[in-house]
Amino acid sequence: MRVALFVTCLVDQYFPKVAEAVVDLLAMKGVTVAFPARQTCCGQPAFNNGYTAEARTVGKTLVQAFDGFTHVVTPSGSCAGMIRHYYPELFAGTPDHEAATALAAKTYEFTEFVTHVLGDPDFGAIFPHRAVYHTGCHGARLLGLRDEPLELLAKVKELDLVPLPFAQDCCGFGGTFAVKFANLSVAMATEKARNVTETGANVLVGTDVGCLMNIGGVLRRQDSPIRVLHLAELLHEGTRR
Repeated sequence: MRVALFVTCLVDQYFPKVAEAVVDLLAMKGVTVAFPARQTCCGQPAFNNGYTAEARTVGKTLVQAFDGFTHVVTPSGSCAGMIRHYYPELFAGTPDHEAATALAAKTYEFTEFVTHVLGDPDFGAIFPHRAVYHTGCHGARLLGLRDEPLELLAKVKELDLVPLPFAQDCCGFGGTFAVKFANLSVAMATEKARNVTETGANVLVGTDVGCLMNIGGVLRRQDSPIRVLHLAELLHEGTRR
């Protein structure tokens, strides 16, 4: 098994500890993870805005960077969904179609890889806090990952995971959606933050840093004490006790 980490733009630039947590957690399962330095953006922002040629140019670099690996793991359902669902279409009729399709087939979101490939969701983590889980749109809708994150959280000892009202409602991030429709995005994130606060939880956990950045931004502006963590960060902290 040759595994590579697809770090994603947001994780690389703003949340590097998420990537470090993923690598450490997989190492606990006996998986050595490589980091191809050539990797870039998956091209989703360009693709979603109709710039398919530009998205293909960026994506080609990504396809080449992960050539030769049997599995590619990413802490983002959004970016994994872009590769899995749209790369075969994006590269159709090009010399890179076969390689792009192969990349789509071997790319996994982190919780998906742990549950479906490794088959062992227990990291022995202990996390004595009350938490709520936000369901990211792309992970749930594009990849169908609804139970996988919860399987990992269910194995965390002393974690009080409480239901989040309207958990599967969008947070309003949606990449460039938050830029094009800023007022609507803020309203959606504010509603989500209110639902989180009303649970009495002191931790918000999710699997996409875009969602967590959007909701977390509202919580910070409200001077909320609620911590915002990627699921990999929660597990990693729980194994370091």
